[in-house]
Amino acid sequence: MKQFIQLIKRFAPPYKWYVVWSVISNIFAAILSLMSFYLIMPILKILFQIDKAVTDYWPIEGFSFFSISAWKHLIETLNHNFGYYVSDIIATQGPSVALVWLAVFLVVMTGFKVGVTYMGLFAIIPLRTGVVRDIRNQINDKITTLDLSFFSEERKGDILARISGDVGEIESSVISSIDVLLKNPVMIVIYLGAMLFISWQLTAFVFLLLPFAGFVMGRVGKTLKRKSYESQVRWGGLMSMVEETLSGLRIIKAFNAENIIRKRFSQANNAYRKLLMRVYGRQQLAHPMSEFLGTATIAIVLWYGGSLILSAQSSIDASTFIYYLVIFYSLINPIKEVSKAAYAVQKGMASLTRIDKILLAENQIKNPEHPVATAFDHEITFKDVWFRYSEDTPWVLKGINLVVPKGKTVALVGQSGSGKSTMVDLLPRFYDVSKGAILVDGVDIRDMDIHALRGLMGNVNQEAILFNDTVRSNIAFGHPTATDQQVKDAAMIANADEFVCQMPEGYETNIGDRGSKLSGGQRQRLSIARAVLKNPPILILDEATSALDTTSEQLVQLSLEKLMEGRTSIVVAHRLSTIRRADVICTIHEGKIVEQGKHEELIALNGHYAKLYSMQFGKDGGEK
Repeated sequence: MKQFIQLIKRFAPPYKWYVVWSVISNIFAAILSLMSFYLIMPILKILFQIDKAVTDYWPIEGFSFFSISAWKHLIETLNHNFGYYVSDIIATQGPSVALVWLAVFLVVMTGFKVGVTYMGLFAIIPLRTGVVRDIRNQINDKITTLDLSFFSEERKGDILARISGDVGEIESSVISSIDVLLKNPVMIVIYLGAMLFISWQLTAFVFLLLPFAGFVMGRVGKTLKRKSYESQVRWGGLMSMVEETLSGLRIIKAFNAENIIRKRFSQANNAYRKLLMRVYGRQQLAHPMSEFLGTATIAIVLWYGGSLILSAQSSIDASTFIYYLVIFYSLINPIKEVSKAAYAVQKGMASLTRIDKILLAENQIKNPEHPVATAFDHEITFKDVWFRYSEDTPWVLKGINLVVPKGKTVALVGQSGSGKSTMVDLLPRFYDVSKGAILVDGVDIRDMDIHALRGLMGNVNQEAILFNDTVRSNIAFGHPTATDQQVKDAAMIANADEFVCQMPEGYETNIGDRGSKLSGGQRQRLSIARAVLKNPPILILDEATSALDTTSEQLVQLSLEKLMEGRTSIVVAHRLSTIRRADVICTIHEGKIVEQGKHEELIALNGHYAKLYSMQFGKDGGEK
């Protein structure tokens, strides 16, 4: 329950007045319920003809709001005067008319009671829907702000399961229980107060029985939370399998591995079902267990209360004892609902634990409190840069020293896994360096505002990352105020305008999931158009043409050359033909820069670069 309170503290404050509204309505509903129950006593007395006529009226005087004895005297006075009015009606109009008036009063009181009960339930609706919306928004916001290292440790399918299945579980288990946990405790407190007022001996006896029932239910609830957490973890695993299947469908079919995938998913799904059966089995135990314990408690109270009435020292009569039993029986249902809600909350808290792994994750890339403002006027400097992804992994970069002057093109080449892409990921602070520093005009990028730093850069990656939206929206991504002409001009520079104009709806054509309706070259040219529209002073090209065929590569290369004009460019390349004219070529081997210079100089060195070059081209310089 501690986690539930924390959940309310975290997400409910914007809706606190709805909570106040609900609590006040529930207080009135409980009081009106007691008043409705109270009408049973005079009705029973009339029916069994055991009523003693009340002939005097007690005036209300000397009341003090903060005195318990004054409240007790007030209730006794109201009870006595109510009996006086009932006796007067019986004496003047007869018992039948008195029953009619009591029945009408009962209907009116019940009408008021259900009215304020509805108001209390209605007040919770904005809270229920708002909290779930806020949790989803916070997860999505957190996903966009967390550094990339967090997602390297998490499976994409499991994250999707948290924002869908786990949030849904919180909505169905926890948030749906809020109205019960706001309404029923109020009713329980007021009912218990009335029971104490009627007979403190009976109520004290009841208090001896309730802790035992609470202990039994609490033990089952703890087990339920643990099993629920396991089930949500398995659900995340299932979602990861589905995501992997969708991403690798071509390979699955190409290797005739459909049966392997089906068998793997079926086994995991069956294990999830078995665990879920145990969870639901314990959850469904709440209602019958609470009903059994409640009935047993009523039976014991009947025995004890009957003994009090039959004894000569009894402080209550039979009709009052029946009124007490009605209140107590009405108390059983709120207690059962609270126990069921407690089970549901335990089940939902397991999902909150998984969600908090995202919401409470610490962002390793922190924005400085007092960022240093700087413009890019001179150079980018890698100063003795060392980097590894975690303390228990080997170094990816080792002592990198490099100067990138403004307006120049620097190419990074080397074997796969040498650290080229990691270098360009460090520049926009997708990761932070482990040792050393990266400087922009002498200012450490860790001292710069992250948005200002990334605003200096445009990225074109090997995989063209596009969104399921229109051509225009993808080009203007991050620039919603761009005009149609600006979008078209950017597409023309990227050699994309021609094929876009041939599409059914031109720039308003939807390109499908990840640009699935386009060829590889077309997707890449849209990525270039997006970078053109941003117009960054620093351009990062991470193997932008390596996944393309020769024809597409030539078109994209022309687009890239237009984009690179007048900009500082850092190019990661496998195909060395695309970087021959770079101002500086750096050869990276096992995390170190082992050579740097122009193309001709590195060929003359006959070192690592020359070997890479000879693997792609013959001795005469022609492509193999």
